[in-house]
Amino acid sequence: DLAQGHLQLEQLGREVAGDGSPASPPQGQRQGQGQSPVAAVRYRNHGQRRFSMEASAGKGGPGHLWDVSKRLSLPMDIRLPPEFLQKLQMESLELPKPLSRMSRRASLSDIGFGKLETYIKLDKLGEGTYATVFKGRSKLTENLVALKEIRLEHEEGAPCTAIREVSLLKNLKHANIVTLHDIIHTERCLTLVFEYLDNDLKQYLENCGNLMSVHNVKIFMFQLLRGLAYCHGRKILHRDLKPQNLLINERGELKLADFGLARAKSVPTKTYSNEVVTLWYRPPDVLLGSTEYSTPIDMWGVGCIHYEMVTGRPMFPGSTVKEELHLIFRLLGTPTEDTWPGITSNEEFKAYNFSQYRAQPLINHAPRYRDSLGSALTALLGFVQYRAKGRISAEAALQHPYFRSLGERVHLLPDNASIFSLKEIQLQKDPGHRGSAFQHSGGAGQSQGGA
Repeated sequence: DLAQGHLQLEQLGREVAGDGSPASPPQGQRQGQGQSPVAAVRYRNHGQRRFSMEASAGKGGPGHLWDVSKRLSLPMDIRLPPEFLQKLQMESLELPKPLSRMSRRASLSDIGFGKLETYIKLDKLGEGTYATVFKGRSKLTENLVALKEIRLEHEEGAPCTAIREVSLLKNLKHANIVTLHDIIHTERCLTLVFEYLDNDLKQYLENCGNLMSVHNVKIFMFQLLRGLAYCHGRKILHRDLKPQNLLINERGELKLADFGLARAKSVPTKTYSNEVVTLWYRPPDVLLGSTEYSTPIDMWGVGCIHYEMVTGRPMFPGSTVKEELHLIFRLLGTPTEDTWPGITSNEEFKAYNFSQYRAQPLINHAPRYRDSLGSALTALLGFVQYRAKGRISAEAALQHPYFRSLGERVHLLPDNASIFSLKEIQLQKDPGHRGSAFQHSGGAGQSQGGA
């Protein structure tokens, strides 16, 4: 996995802005020399900087410097220091022609990006195996941010996970995917600066007493599928879908987060680790040892999350792999050659020697599905299919009759537009509402990874 991370870094290091020009100044010219930092901000949508990471080349061998081209996501309401605003006024008429390619790539470090001192730590939100997440504030914009600090010195695999998250998120620009604003690299730590969101779906469910409005379930589901369809369309699997990794802000916007386990499907490797996806949201083919999977791995988890939002309880809360499979088979029926071709020759399935269960009517276990006139139930059944290839895709699920009541315009929005930009899309008060569903109870901000 470490070698794979190095390959990803090397590929990132070769990237340029898209026109083939170099992303660093010519030899002998320092980054930003002779270039007003304000001019660089004028071209903030094209501005790029580089951060470096040293990886050991072996015992006693020299390190390799990996240059990673990183496109910053700068807020449109960025507040610059007064001295730079003054320069902007003085120089605004001195641009007879567009800035050169080199100027467009001038470093933004002069105004604080890529520097730890630009951000103030507020509260600790969580800690995982290799990362700690803090709520913070940007001195430049005064906006809240989530600071994900990834330790580099102890966990050999942690840098690879971080590299994977950075390399994927830098190219994912969508209203339902958390935004990576900045990257700060020091000798011992890699800090990823994300947009801050107040809650995650797990906290939201707790705050509304595990009783959500079926209308709100539909709005959250549409946003989840919208973000996932965007990822899958770019051959990226999330691989760790769970309520804790779905962040929600005060407006009700839901965003996919924690891409530390995500994998680019186009990476030339056929087998992936089957130790991915939290147990409750892991599909049976992965539970039984499959390492050859694709986008359907995420779709099973979508079904489990949908059930949890509707009923207020996890669909398959197993504590071991065997118990998880037992819960699945008891509800959906023990698979046969008819329902899952090839299952009887699976060695792990044979070793468990499960009892033969008949499939149970899901409506008996989740009466609230009746409130959605059955369309929600058929949507759920499309997600929790034993055969991976039989599961509905995220793109197809968005067209399901279940979402018809949201109207046609939600399907026409550009990728970066929130569905709440449409006046007809509004959340309702949840039946289990206890105070604000968006209480600041520690916040989610960004999942800490490795927890």
